[in-house]
Amino acid sequence: MKHKATLLAVLTGMLFVPGYGHAQTAGKVDAGDTAFVLVSAALVMLMTPGLALFYGGMVRTKNVLGTLMQSFFALALVSVQWILYGYSLSFGPDLGGVIGSLDWAGLRGVGMEPNSDYAPTIPHIAFMIYQAMFAAITPALITGAVAERMKFAAFLLFTLLWSTLVYDPVAHWIWGAGGWLKEWGALDFAGGIVVHVTSGISALAAAIVIGKRKGYLQEAIYPHNLPMTVLGAGLLWFGWFGFNAGSALSSGALSAMAFVVTHISAVGATVIWVIIEWLHRGKPTMFGAATGSIAGLATITPAAGFVGPMPALAVGLMAGAACYISLNMKNRFGYDDSLDAFGVHGIGGIIGTLCVGLFAQKAINPGGDNGMFFGNPKLLLTQALAIAVVALYSFLVTIVLLKLIGSLVGLRVDPEEELMGLDITQHGESGYSS
Repeated sequence: MKHKATLLAVLTGMLFVPGYGHAQTAGKVDAGDTAFVLVSAALVMLMTPGLALFYGGMVRTKNVLGTLMQSFFALALVSVQWILYGYSLSFGPDLGGVIGSLDWAGLRGVGMEPNSDYAPTIPHIAFMIYQAMFAAITPALITGAVAERMKFAAFLLFTLLWSTLVYDPVAHWIWGAGGWLKEWGALDFAGGIVVHVTSGISALAAAIVIGKRKGYLQEAIYPHNLPMTVLGAGLLWFGWFGFNAGSALSSGALSAMAFVVTHISAVGATVIWVIIEWLHRGKPTMFGAATGSIAGLATITPAAGFVGPMPALAVGLMAGAACYISLNMKNRFGYDDSLDAFGVHGIGGIIGTLCVGLFAQKAINPGGDNGMFFGNPKLLLTQALAIAVVALYSFLVTIVLLKLIGSLVGLRVDPEEELMGLDITQHGESGYSS
């Protein structure tokens, strides 16, 4: 009976008293910082529905709801995983630099007092929910590579397993207290490696494993609603200020700089994308402008808290040019990255992470390091090695997961179902009444 009573007390503490259990080094909660981070968390949350609209407008009419559903449901599924154990694996007490322990499973020990390892002026639980929004959008990004052909059951299994085996460990390596890449000196302010390299490289692996859409390069496949895509891009751009500026975890000079350079990179990429497209194809397109803006936003993400305005403009210009070239090269390599998840997020994340090694300044962020252009070429090598490790890990684990899921439930819908569309065959509904 004594053991049962003890177990009941522990479970009760996990379920109903967030601050129970793990000892924390508490600082003083700052109301301004807390408000800033909570608003930033709400902005990042809005990015996932924004991504749903961005992707949803690019697919054909028969797949719009299936595409929206993948992002929308990822927000719910990954949030539950995060609460139960994902946050603890990502940020919990370190186990050998590789993963967090399960000490914070069920948010046990994640309370209203600050945790000095992560954010000493906001409640620990505020930091947790802010990071939850990052975890939710990351696997949703991958869906752009397999749009219009993946079974919803396979998507669910993949999202849950990928979040657990790829996102959570990499988040710990880079951001977790004691994470081995963090200790090694790798810098990632808001997710160039953790979000964009993992999802972009995994998207490439998924596109290769699941195969091309029926009729790809044999018939015209056009976006069905570009205004929806532009609306999604606008919401993503808006939310990205919370994504990048919020990663300062306090309201002040660093968050202001991160906010400004985020916008500078986005506009730089948009302008150069449209110019290149105009010269290359003869006309500037709204689709190109929207895609260019997302490329600039993704690319500045790892550097937002380490670089100043003019380096940010250089990052945006590089992002627009490189991602445009990447999107136009995919047909030559023969893979069907339907909505360009790899071309925008994978390439953007890699370039942005390398740019940290070039342009980072301690004058901007004393907690970071100087890059090659400020006397420290070693940082560029560190960033490159971090990219290589995370990219290889993400690619291999994604292939293994997809092969496993394929053997269990199958990865893609039948050819007849693909012809009918995912809306009817997977969800029994239609986005538009005839």
